[in-house]
Amino acid sequence: MNISITVLQAKSKGAKKSTVKFVIDCAAPVDDKVLDIASFEKYLNERIKVEGKTGNLAQCNVVITRDRTKITVASPQDLGFSKRQLKYLSKRYLKKQQLRDYLRVIAASKNSYELKYYQITAGDDEEAEE
Repeated sequence: MNISITVLQAKSKGAKKSTVKFVIDCAAPVDDKVLDIASFEKYLNERIKVEGKTGNLAQCNVVITRDRTKITVASPQDLGFSKRQLKYLSKRYLKKQQLRDYLRVIAASKNSYELKYYQITAGDDEEAEE
């Protein structure tokens, strides 16, 4: 009796499909109206590869949603979706929009990236030369 109960519990736990959510926070460039988040979302929709194919998002239950300043990519746990692919595509999009010299993609936490401006300090070179 005890063995069958544990097997049923294990199957019910396995039946739940957990999802992994990755967030790209674009607050600074969107607030400054430098980045168009709708076109960024469209770019990700067209370019994200799932199981080696682009345009395979719906079949594999990968969902891309956007807020005013954030893009969220939700993927099933067993799919093994790569956070690194999001960074790569984000950097490519910035390069295409000629924003790569001003913005950088930084890991804010385990499941999120953040677009930040480079910190540029002027006037330090003159003092270093003397």
